[in-house]
Amino acid sequence: MDRKNQIIPVQVEKPYEVTVGWNLLERLELPHKRVALIYDSGLPSSLVERVSSRFEFALALPSGEACKTLEVHARVLSQLATKALPRDAAIVALGGGATSDLAGYVAASYLRGVAFYNLPTSLLGMVDASVGGKTGVNLPEGKNLVGAFHQPNAVWADLETLRSLPDTVWKEGMAEMFKHGLLEPEAALPRFFEKADLERPDFLQTLARSIRVKADIVARDPFEAGERAHLNLGHTLGHALEWASHHGLSHGEAIGYGLHYAAILSGLENGLDWTGPTLEFLGWLRPSPLPTRAFSDLIPLMARDKKATSDGLKFVLLRGPGQPYTAKVALEQQEKAFGEFLNDVDTLETSPDSRFPIPDSRGSL
Repeated sequence: MDRKNQIIPVQVEKPYEVTVGWNLLERLELPHKRVALIYDSGLPSSLVERVSSRFEFALALPSGEACKTLEVHARVLSQLATKALPRDAAIVALGGGATSDLAGYVAASYLRGVAFYNLPTSLLGMVDASVGGKTGVNLPEGKNLVGAFHQPNAVWADLETLRSLPDTVWKEGMAEMFKHGLLEPEAALPRFFEKADLERPDFLQTLARSIRVKADIVARDPFEAGERAHLNLGHTLGHALEWASHHGLSHGEAIGYGLHYAAILSGLENGLDWTGPTLEFLGWLRPSPLPTRAFSDLIPLMARDKKATSDGLKFVLLRGPGQPYTAKVALEQQEKAFGEFLNDVDTLETSPDSRFPIPDSRGSL
């Protein structure tokens, strides 16, 4: 097996690197005298002990989205202040995307900003949350409504940490990799890797390529003033479904649904039907049931989307794979797309096959 690391530069104002490979945590060294580890309490204790033994102290977070609250944020800040962590100290996040979001926001807030390092332990965290400097927490009114941009100093994505991931959590990361494939200029959709494919050399290469898609967009638009909004493809409906389910629907499942809805809506707007790939992915994903079939339930949740402006909500659409743009869409068109979306979901749920046929690999569309 090829164990050569992949290094992806992120060319923002203060450049950093994302290193993807094997056994990276064993060689971890930081140029700081004092370091606080913030970790997901749901991680295997052996992993936490291996990493925490290197640092001064460690703070456990509630697992998953439960950590992304103002209350947890305030509690962690108080713990850092109690330890008198100084301005030249560093915070290290060990966990998935939610841990990265919370720990990054703590790093952005404490003493108006301290150094931050990301050690993602989920596929979703590696391909998405750990890269780009978006940090934040949720409010009762919606997801990721409070936060700050605070780029990490470095990211180490150790594939060894993925071995303990449940299959459902693995597929959350594949949803974001698929999304990045849709956004690529070459529009090369990735193979739908199973967790059993973890040690395949082409998985490491595909993961690095997916991270590079995001890194390149972030470099061109670090504060989401324009192009970076394209990374929210599928997230407008996806986040609304996730929130409507009270997180009973996982992020990856919600984004899988959202990507197919975005494909349908794009087709209605552009007259170009390319829903085959997104329906195929949804068939592979086999997500949990929808939390609601009433579009009226989702409208107020979508209105809180980060792409909403004083002029209204904008969707990320595609003229075709690799050709994203943002646009306002008439409510009637949104409702029509949702009706078609429900028909496809019903067809999927009543299919006698466990999943749609999936080719062994995907080429360019």
